[in-house]
Amino acid sequence: MTDFHILVIDDEAAQRGAIAGFLRKKGFSVHTAANGTAGVEFVADTHVDLVLTDFRMPDITGEEVLVAVREINPAIPVIVITAFGSVESAVGIMKQGAFDYVQKPVDLDELLLTIERAREHSFLVSENKLLREQLAERFSFSNIISLSDEMESVLNTAGRVAASMASVLVRGESGTGKELIARAIHQASDRADKPFVVINCAALPESLFESELFGHEKGAFTGADRQRIGKFEQADGGTLFIDEVGDIPLPIQVKLLRALQFGQIERVGGTETLDLNVRIVAATNRDLEDMMQDGSFREDLYYRLNVVTITIPPLRERRADVAPLVQEFIRKYAETNNSAVRSVSAEAMDMLMRHSFPGNVRELENIIQRAVVLSRGDTITTKDLPPAIGKLQAETHTGPHSDLLSVGDLNERIEMLERALIEKALEESGGNQVKAAELLHISERTLRYKLSKMKS
Repeated sequence: MTDFHILVIDDEAAQRGAIAGFLRKKGFSVHTAANGTAGVEFVADTHVDLVLTDFRMPDITGEEVLVAVREINPAIPVIVITAFGSVESAVGIMKQGAFDYVQKPVDLDELLLTIERAREHSFLVSENKLLREQLAERFSFSNIISLSDEMESVLNTAGRVAASMASVLVRGESGTGKELIARAIHQASDRADKPFVVINCAALPESLFESELFGHEKGAFTGADRQRIGKFEQADGGTLFIDEVGDIPLPIQVKLLRALQFGQIERVGGTETLDLNVRIVAATNRDLEDMMQDGSFREDLYYRLNVVTITIPPLRERRADVAPLVQEFIRKYAETNNSAVRSVSAEAMDMLMRHSFPGNVRELENIIQRAVVLSRGDTITTKDLPPAIGKLQAETHTGPHSDLLSVGDLNERIEMLERALIEKALEESGGNQVKAAELLHISERTLRYKLSKMKS
């Protein structure tokens, strides 16, 4: 139990020493403070699992200690030691969030039982929080929508590697579902009940990389007003997903390599070496081989990460997945938006099947979400799709306007051109109908009328 840290705050040295000595004999790691102010400062600077505080102290009261501790970390349970005549006050402080109280003279066996209940409560809260998070974002191979042979190969490889400790490098264009595969690997492993932690390297400024990955000690740099654990520590026992690993600066690559080689890290500004058990899944859409050639990515780190490579093909190379993905996204967003949409017309599906999807699955999801919101019926039609989808079909022939200018029904061609121009104007104006009408040199009233016709 030495990993369970208790802080005893009491201005009476005899009682403080007696309680601390008893708890140390029971295997707890015990720290002491001679007054409330010192106790609060200790909690702000150091990891504490439980606070045991006297109610009446000369500087600040146990109630003020509770308020301060809850501001620092509301998950830390606080037990109040109170004199018999102050029971009413202690009950009041419990209403403010104290876990429990014990009366003076302190019955050490009763105190031990109270601490054990607090310890168990903290564990259950932490475990339930983790379970809720994992259930909310539960990913498994069976939940990945796929019919194509290309994706079946990806899933087979991911399934085989999941049970191992091998580092995995997931490669693919933006929007192909690299994080989805990483989560599925985690859920299929024996670490599924442990944390899955994500760090997106593309979203971090260089100055924050080391702190985000490895954490920092209080005072390590300007603004570091307290100790903070990094992504590696958060993922201890579980999986760390390093997204856009090609964006990690060279100086940090050296420290990441050491963490992978030895399973050890040091917080920024710290001297303690921490042993961690973390499985790494990294992802990138960059050419790491070219980066190694130009010196922007370390070769030794590349081989550490690239024990097993899983390459996710772009959506345009696995068109068999488009139809099932469309149906899944319709189900998802119809439910979310309380929409009647249940299907997609043959013409709209044909347009989607011909689209190149530069944004991959993420783009398809956005298209269907938009269509579900805009559709007035129970079926998505070509009118509900963004103009870029229709333009692609025209551009696959001799020119960008060849479809509009080819011989055919004049009214239909005019309607297609008018729709494309209106949607383009709305896109350029950020959806502002007044500005869109000005771009088209028509009145706002006329634009509203045409929009209502387009939706009918």
